[in-house]
Amino acid sequence: MKKSKDIVAALKEKRKERRFSLKLKWSLGTAIGVLAIFAVFATLLFQSFSSLILRQEKQYASDALSVAANHLATLENELNESNTRRELSSSIEENEQEREEPTRLYSNSVFVAFSRKNIGVGAYNLNGQKVFSSRKLPVNFNIKETDTGKVVTTGGTNVYVERRPVISKGTRKTIGYVQVTNRLLDYDNTRHKLVLIFIVFGITAAFASAILGYVLASWLLRPIDVINATINKINGAEEGDPIADIRVPEMKHQDELTDLSRLFNDMLDRMQRYIEQQQQFVEDVSHELRTPVAIIQGHLDLLNRWGKDDPQVLAESISASLQEITRMKSLVQEMLDLSRAEQVEIHFGKEVTDAREVALQVFNNFKMIHPDFVFLIDDDLKDETPVKIYRNHLEQVLIILMDNAVKYSQKRKEVHLSVSKNERYVDLAVQDFGEGIAQQDIARVFNRFYRVDKARSRDAGGNGLGLSIAQRLIEGYHGQLTVESVLGQGSVFRISLPLIIKEQKNAD
Repeated sequence: MKKSKDIVAALKEKRKERRFSLKLKWSLGTAIGVLAIFAVFATLLFQSFSSLILRQEKQYASDALSVAANHLATLENELNESNTRRELSSSIEENEQEREEPTRLYSNSVFVAFSRKNIGVGAYNLNGQKVFSSRKLPVNFNIKETDTGKVVTTGGTNVYVERRPVISKGTRKTIGYVQVTNRLLDYDNTRHKLVLIFIVFGITAAFASAILGYVLASWLLRPIDVINATINKINGAEEGDPIADIRVPEMKHQDELTDLSRLFNDMLDRMQRYIEQQQQFVEDVSHELRTPVAIIQGHLDLLNRWGKDDPQVLAESISASLQEITRMKSLVQEMLDLSRAEQVEIHFGKEVTDAREVALQVFNNFKMIHPDFVFLIDDDLKDETPVKIYRNHLEQVLIILMDNAVKYSQKRKEVHLSVSKNERYVDLAVQDFGEGIAQQDIARVFNRFYRVDKARSRDAGGNGLGLSIAQRLIEGYHGQLTVESVLGQGSVFRISLPLIIKEQKNAD
């Protein structure tokens, strides 16, 4: 036994070690979600910026290519080092002599196109030999290539290359070629900076969202922590009174977790009620069975001592013992009925019965078995009256009330039964004209084994459980059983049960 307990404890400890807090899951999930959304957004933004910058760099190269080709197109002979340099360099040299006039300097298209630090312009003759270059070119010219614009990688640097044949305006013949290269250093640097910025912002956003998610989870899940603390208190409570005064504190936030805490408290209340009912059942049975057992034991001792040879003593002892056994049997049955009555909501929660039909049946039965009594019924119901209760239970309650009315109406043998309803409830009332109940006893007539002096004496029969059974049954179906009484004039017991409307009945 000890070994199995150690194994269970070890398993619990192992599960505890593997525990991954819901708060951590929440914060981690929030961080991953934010990071994923930010990654998608950053990727789209990165692609947009990259495309925009690349188009701009291509446009610079195309502008330089157009300027160089247009200037060289004024020549009529094949490009060579002399005429190409004269045509392109003369414009630059002229503008450099006029630096005191910035407007004229930057109005020269050749100077503007060639002055960009990453732009390189090369001119080539018809054989593909270089005859001019504005600066050192990172990509060699290949006359066989037909691509007019592409990005190549050379020496770890991305370079945009664009080429065009030079067609003379005068002869309309190809006199050479122009190739422009643009080292995409600014483009690559900007992309690297964007990547770094997005990474920093992404990590920061994920970290901030994780912290915010953890704080928010801690605040939102406080009711769960309170419920866990309550459960731990219940587990640590002393045996015999595990949940008597332990409840989840009332929550101020009106949300699903507040509803959960209320449901948990309701469950604890129900469990406590069942525990108390079980304890009460055991105590009541022990108390009530003590007397008949003692009587039977006394008679058996009497017979054992000298009653064996005395026929009169033998007959009296056997008769008394049988009487007590019959009462014990009745007591046990009523205790079982009471125990079942306290759990009707579990076993018979969906039963529907016509209250008017049951009332008429019980009325006719009592009218038949007690011909010496006058039974009157006041029936205000003209059609079916459905209530949510098991038929046998409603019949049992009416029989208990009618039987008590007959039992305690020995002088004026008259019993009235009335049936009525309003918009929400069906009301059944049983009135007798017996001895009545004193005001100080009315609050206790539904207690187990309680008997009012004289009127509820043991001589009248029963064990004092009938009204307790009736009340538990009615309350189990969310109804109410009350009593009004005047000493010496009689009593009225009223049953009130929720009425089922037709729409609700159809839905069920």
